[in-house]
Amino acid sequence: MFPQSVRIVEVGPRDGLQNETAWVPTETKVELIRKLAQAGLTSIEATSFVSPKWVPQMRDAPLVLERLHDLVGVRLSVLTPNLQGFERAMAAGAEEVAVFAAASETFSQKNINCSIAESLERFQPILEGAHALEIPVRGYLSCVLGCPYDGEVEPQAVVHLTKELIHQGCYEVSLGDTIGRGTPLKARRLVEQVAQEISLEQVALHFHDTRGQALANLYACLDLGVSVVDASVSGLGGCPYARGASGNVATEDVVYMLNGMGIRTGVQLESLIETGRVISRALDRTPQSRVSQASPEVQ
Repeated sequence: MFPQSVRIVEVGPRDGLQNETAWVPTETKVELIRKLAQAGLTSIEATSFVSPKWVPQMRDAPLVLERLHDLVGVRLSVLTPNLQGFERAMAAGAEEVAVFAAASETFSQKNINCSIAESLERFQPILEGAHALEIPVRGYLSCVLGCPYDGEVEPQAVVHLTKELIHQGCYEVSLGDTIGRGTPLKARRLVEQVAQEISLEQVALHFHDTRGQALANLYACLDLGVSVVDASVSGLGGCPYARGASGNVATEDVVYMLNGMGIRTGVQLESLIETGRVISRALDRTPQSRVSQASPEVQ
């Protein structure tokens, strides 16, 4: 049975902008988040407290949060890959953090320069510190349906790591098809295996649309009990450590599909489409959302 409502986690401001080579001004990032909130999105991944050496686009993370301190009714999360990033996030007033691991050893080495086991060890002090401060922690798991380096990923590895992240203290784990390799039945079977071990109320879906399968994959999984979906306005995003990884599934397209299924999201589609067009113009590109492309421009 499909859920009556779906919570959309908007990842555009962080996952969507992190790979932009040209500097995106802090004011543009802040305005994007405000417009997304105005469109009805209540869970937004705002920025990332990673080393500016590795991700220069996120070097203004403290400023972004500072300029959004008055935003109410919206949960802003920030990525914290290590204890130093967590401490910087706390100093900036973050109210939710996220950690990320990979289901592939090679991808883990390429992405965060350590093994999967080492990455889990790094999370421990973050989770302990967050628990002490009553800060919720979200977990991300990459390459659950395939790796650009190792190829196939064993579903049991995904199940084990999802359980481990929940055991360590993540309230939710987002399963990422980082290179958009999944197909509907493969995605569904993976979620079914995860469901044998943990409650799907603690699982989110994070599907990239590299091969045009993201919406079909989401549809195939929604009636299993998943009710949280990650998406990126205008399909922004990709991954610097995954060859051929294009953007996340576009939030506009997800909302359109869910509206058509009678599933509530609380998001105003027309406002969201306009927000996608605004950020796309700022980045000098065409919106990747099919719904946006099919909708007439409002003059």
